[in-house]
Amino acid sequence: MTDDSLDALSELLSGSADLLDIPPETRDAAVTKYQDVGSYLADTGGEDWSIYPQGSFLIGTVIRPPTACEYDIDLVCRHLVEKNSTTQIKLKERVGSWLAEYHEFKLATEADEAPDDFSEKRRCWTLSYERLGFHLDVLPCIPDAELETSPHGILLTDTELRPWQHGNPTGYAMWFRNRSEEMQTKIAKRALEENVADVPNWTVRSTLQRLVQVLKWHCYLHFGEDVDDRPPSILITTLAAHAYQGQSNLAQALLSVTQDMDSYIEKDANGNYEVINPAHPKENFTDKWNEADTAHRQGKFRSWLDIARRDLELVYQRQGDGIPALVDRLGEVFERDVIVKSAENWGASVRTTTSNKKLMVARGVAGLTTAGSRTATLPTFYGRAYH
Repeated sequence: MTDDSLDALSELLSGSADLLDIPPETRDAAVTKYQDVGSYLADTGGEDWSIYPQGSFLIGTVIRPPTACEYDIDLVCRHLVEKNSTTQIKLKERVGSWLAEYHEFKLATEADEAPDDFSEKRRCWTLSYERLGFHLDVLPCIPDAELETSPHGILLTDTELRPWQHGNPTGYAMWFRNRSEEMQTKIAKRALEENVADVPNWTVRSTLQRLVQVLKWHCYLHFGEDVDDRPPSILITTLAAHAYQGQSNLAQALLSVTQDMDSYIEKDANGNYEVINPAHPKENFTDKWNEADTAHRQGKFRSWLDIARRDLELVYQRQGDGIPALVDRLGEVFERDVIVKSAENWGASVRTTTSNKKLMVARGVAGLTTAGSRTATLPTFYGRAYH
């Protein structure tokens, strides 16, 4: 595939990811609720409690959820105690009682600001703000003293499993960041000494973050309403980050990563599938593949990945047919309205860049160039320019 067509595909997919990113107003509302709930928990619990985000909000890979689903922001509620001083049930119920009090307090004092619903899940408590399009998952946990390689390891509760569950969301975020030199230069290390840590505001995304967003988008569309068998985002993110080789071009990265990411799925001595959390050796992101009633998910994951590869290859085959054909093919693979809007935005951006360049040259500013052939020609679709 030529560099020009790779650039065009990268522009269209990156622009689509921009459109699928969480809207600023929704992000601001979610962060406000996160901070309010987090402050309540920290104030109620005291100095040995800390609150911080995890998941896609933390690493910057949030995308618009499937139809009828909400954005979710994970809130880790960490109690600084030793494992032998509490139990999963006690910890879960303690945090749950505080959240119930918070819910009741909001209903009594600021009904318009109160969560729409409050419920318990296996590992967390959920505060739903359905009217705002998101919910908060609050995960009670304690430090994992056995994880000597990182101070950020945690033990999570699970109502259906007797052992504490292992995790290290902060360590994972550090690992993910370190998979991309681009990310390392754009963000600073975040300290977690505060009781309620900030949620990063990703105003600029790296190629790796965009790569993960596009793969999640394709996966969401492929599985549709089959939510139970859809691969968890953390699995896709981990395999993609392992396979990522530092490409700055999004299309090149997608082609390479989808070919290689399943090579990082391993088996242990007993034949069990493993994709181990790079930040915690006791957390396996494919543990469900080793259970009889969910073993079929392994096949479904591989089937999706094969289709993602095929779809991308078919898109690449349209490289010589021009941008309209590329938009058409992408529209068949992803969501057509999103792809078309991305192309329109790209055309408007090129037009603005070209106009500004001409204006600056007219004013006597010499030596101006545009970066790459992708800005040399205004994208057109069925004989008209995108605008």
